[in-house]
Amino acid sequence: MTRVPNSRLPLPIDRVLPEVLAALEAGPNAVLVADPGAGKTTRVPLALLNAPWRGDGRILVLEPRRLAARAAARRMAQELGQKVGQTVGYRVRMDSAIGPETRIEVITEGIFTRMILDDPDLTGIAAVLFDEFHERSLDGDLGLALALEVQGALREDLRLMPMSATLEASRVSALLGNCPVISSSGRSFPVETRYLGRDPQARLEPQMVRAIRKALVEETGSILAFLPGQGEIRRCAEMLEQDLPAGCLVAPLYGGLDAKAQDQAIQPADPGTRKIVLATAIAQTSLTIEGVRIVIDCGQSRVPRFEPQTGLTRLETVRVSRATADQRRGRAGRTEPGLCFRLWDEAQTLSLPAAEEPEIFNTDLAGLALTLAQWGSIEPQGLGFLDPPPSAAYREAVSLLQDLEAVDPAGRLTETGRRMARLPLAPRLSHMVLRALEQDLGHTACLVAAILSDPAIAGRDPDLRDRVRRLRNDSSPKARDTRQAALTWGALAGADRQSLGRELVRDEACGPLLALAYPDRVAQARGQRGRFRLANGRGAELPEEAALAASPFLVVADLQGKAANGRIVLAAPLERGDLDDLFGDRYAETDEVKLEPDGRVRVRRVLRLGALELEDRTVANPDPATLQSALTGELQRRGSDRLAWSKEQQRLRRRIAYVRAQMPEGERESLPDLSDSALTETLPDWLGPYLAGVTRLDAVDAEILGQALAGLLPFDAQQRLEREAPTHFTAPTGNRVPIDYGGETGPTVAIRVQELFGLKTHPSICQGRVPLTLELLSPAHRPIQITRDLPGFWTGSWRDVKADMKGRYPKHVWPEDPAEAQATARAKPRS
Repeated sequence: MTRVPNSRLPLPIDRVLPEVLAALEAGPNAVLVADPGAGKTTRVPLALLNAPWRGDGRILVLEPRRLAARAAARRMAQELGQKVGQTVGYRVRMDSAIGPETRIEVITEGIFTRMILDDPDLTGIAAVLFDEFHERSLDGDLGLALALEVQGALREDLRLMPMSATLEASRVSALLGNCPVISSSGRSFPVETRYLGRDPQARLEPQMVRAIRKALVEETGSILAFLPGQGEIRRCAEMLEQDLPAGCLVAPLYGGLDAKAQDQAIQPADPGTRKIVLATAIAQTSLTIEGVRIVIDCGQSRVPRFEPQTGLTRLETVRVSRATADQRRGRAGRTEPGLCFRLWDEAQTLSLPAAEEPEIFNTDLAGLALTLAQWGSIEPQGLGFLDPPPSAAYREAVSLLQDLEAVDPAGRLTETGRRMARLPLAPRLSHMVLRALEQDLGHTACLVAAILSDPAIAGRDPDLRDRVRRLRNDSSPKARDTRQAALTWGALAGADRQSLGRELVRDEACGPLLALAYPDRVAQARGQRGRFRLANGRGAELPEEAALAASPFLVVADLQGKAANGRIVLAAPLERGDLDDLFGDRYAETDEVKLEPDGRVRVRRVLRLGALELEDRTVANPDPATLQSALTGELQRRGSDRLAWSKEQQRLRRRIAYVRAQMPEGERESLPDLSDSALTETLPDWLGPYLAGVTRLDAVDAEILGQALAGLLPFDAQQRLEREAPTHFTAPTGNRVPIDYGGETGPTVAIRVQELFGLKTHPSICQGRVPLTLELLSPAHRPIQITRDLPGFWTGSWRDVKADMKGRYPKHVWPEDPAEAQATARAKPRS
């Protein structure tokens, strides 16, 4: 049993340690919520060393970042008066300090996933502590889900405890079987908060530098300044170095630095020196930077956002959540009373989101799907996820694994999938390494995978070939470690490590290798220098002066920006012959029709890879059916209202439309629907057969339309239409007057009133159901009355009309009783 020393600085978490021990003694699970700076990361694992249920089992402490894992292990070892690697050790990617006496292992969440896949029993593990669980990383959520399944099926004695300063404790407790929730309130030291505001229209860096200089003048102690990313850190450092006060040291801190540089940034400053640590989110949790009593928070963070439709992950600068702002603020009160400057107004704090969105909602899920396939179930529904992965994005991930031949159609892991799963790489990169080994390009592929896994390696040149050369020739410790890790991946994939190390690194193969990982990101130049189109349809661009800007084809590894033309961050050139070798079986050749400005239709044969047009040639003798389909498609796109209808055809359509409207609903199908919407929708069916031999849009004239309309009206329909809605009204004089079916008042006949003399009943259509609207005209064909009741007109207002008309047109007959008079079309009836 390990003795934990009592002579150490008291921390707020110490007050609840007995409660933690009691909860894990009584049951397998607990949730711990403690304020930032309470000491949970280091004190809780040490307290569990003497728990009876531990026996000789190890305690795993999971951290979201390598820096935090190393720092936590060193801190605990220091409290025990030991070196790291004795009772307390750590394991992170490309670095470890573990010994035979190690009983507390601080590891990153990704390491835990591989441990549990390799040994589902978690042999020799007594407890797993999920530190900073509020960050809701994908690996953290997955690790807890797998651990819960192990606990339920194999290891009832396994203790699990998520820990965080800001946590949805009730939800997590419910996931863990309604286990106890233990809360520790109080920070190590008080932290005062001051709001400085910020101009959102101005650049961030000068405002951050002003805040730092203000703190240097007005306050004492070292400074931890939070910035979104490496670029802002570099620019702030350059501005500070121009006029740095004596006794001050600028220390950048971000994920791209090697372990030695990161550790130097968090070590105490030399006596008489004030340290200014410029950090990303890497420093906001599970980390104590000695001497820091001032935090300056810009209020922003840079987070990855995955776009399933393009397969790209872009970095987006977002506002931090209130939980993250509280975590950052807590860094100032770790060793003494502190001060936090915030570069926003106090009122804006309430508008911040309460917590960060879980990573599972915004990341590439292909790695998760491959892990679950290796676990034995490709479907995530049966596992204890606090938030299950989005179904659409997860289906896309499984589809990608099928394309990579990692899983079969039933979701079972294939032999290729098993080999891919052995590599600590994203599935696309694992697939690339395996394929490259078959072509004696394994060494080059492993270096490419290393660069893509850690974009901070080997500079910032957008040409992947340049970065491979830099990594190959770099003598720094980080570069050497990276090259050794790359060889280890090759060995895990089945290559002989020594033979792989002797293999020639071929820079010119970067493009074809990258295409094996990202076939959807093959890009083709599209005219202007530096402008490209990706096979997934998205646009991308490089500065015109970049060497890669003149390449006919690229493969894009990294693309930033949400605009239609994203900025290419990393790519490699590709030749057309490479495309034929890699993707010849994926080419699609189609005949496509183009409408020329003069209305002529031209057929071209296009060879495509996704959205890319590799070849385009005109077809001399196109298939008539293709032309016909093209014409009908273009006419349909334009709409039937733009066809060259004659006036007679328009009248026919109006007649049919009116009659259909008057019919009972069950009888309307006896006449065709000739409305614009109906004709447009069915245009290929009714017009297509009449376009044989037509090659121009303007050749589709009224004659062709008439033939097509006739085809829509069978004989019985024509007969019914004539009965229901004749084209003309026959007057008592024998004259046939056209009926207008487009009038606002219904079917209308414009006729001189004398031609209706002797008519005692009002004329109608639709078998007497619809009276015609009569527009009665004078002898000069001017309107004198509109009526839908002719007998009523004869006995009513006719007297006034007659009096007026008789004086104006005395040569015409104006009888007292027109219902009994003889109809006439002349000025005077013949004797």
